Amino acid sequence: MFDAFQFEFMRNALVAGLLASVACGIVGVYVVVKKIVSMSGSIAHASFGGIGLGYLLKFNPVLGAMLFALLSALTMGLVARRTKLPEDTAIGILWALGMALGVIFIGLSAGYAPDLMSYLFGNILTVPASDIYLMAALDVIIVALVIAFYKEFLLLSFDEEFGTVVGMPVDGLYLLLLCMVALTVVVLIRVVGMILVIAMLTFPAALARQFTHDIRKMMLLAVVFGMLFTFGGLWISYALNLASGATIILLSGLILLLSYGIAGLRNRLARGNAG
Repeated sequence: MFDAFQFEFMRNALVAGLLASVACGIVGVYVVVKKIVSMSGSIAHASFGGIGLGYLLKFNPVLGAMLFALLSALTMGLVARRTKLPEDTAIGILWALGMALGVIFIGLSAGYAPDLMSYLFGNILTVPASDIYLMAALDVIIVALVIAFYKEFLLLSFDEEFGTVVGMPVDGLYLLLLCMVALTVVVLIRVVGMILVIAMLTFPAALARQFTHDIRKMMLLAVVFGMLFTFGGLWISYALNLASGATIILLSGLILLLSYGIAGLRNRLARGNAG
């Protein structure tokens, strides 16, 4: 495996995977604890409109995805907080609109849309150096925001009503959290694709939650698990010539299911011994 890292694309893939693990490990904990997995999926799919716009106007589709992800995050947050439209309805509307716009923009663009499948399903082996720099910058922004607003995000996640009582700007923090989810979606798009983003946002965090309920430790574990999943999936995909993004997700899903199975078996044995 290690001889493969003589190639630049493999080194880029490893760095991209590590950067993605940082973002999904940190923000994924908030997604799992706050129970906004569906909303995160809607943001991810709405970003497809930006990918299509990038193809149409001939600029980096990742930048278009970032624009649409941020706009959809803000729109969804404002609709959920300031209108009577049910949250699940808003999720469905933005999900569908983003995908539809992406299809239309790509249809209007001249010629064939190269690398389209890599944006949908991910291809960590094709991540260029320019995207790695962008991913690193987004990681820095995410980490800085979490450090600056750690206590506020903690209160938002576990006791939003108390935050409102003590005068905390709950709505603004909620929008900021959704924007962090949007930035994480952009980080993950080239690694696992927008279709599989939800898995990387939830699997490492869900696994980490089995071992601790301390948010800091949960984030650290989620980052570590994300790195292990990425490296392991990359190695398996290289060895067996499989799709890298899907292999990373399958590996992480299998480990998560195995962990839940072992935990369930232990609980049953403990109850049996106690009885």
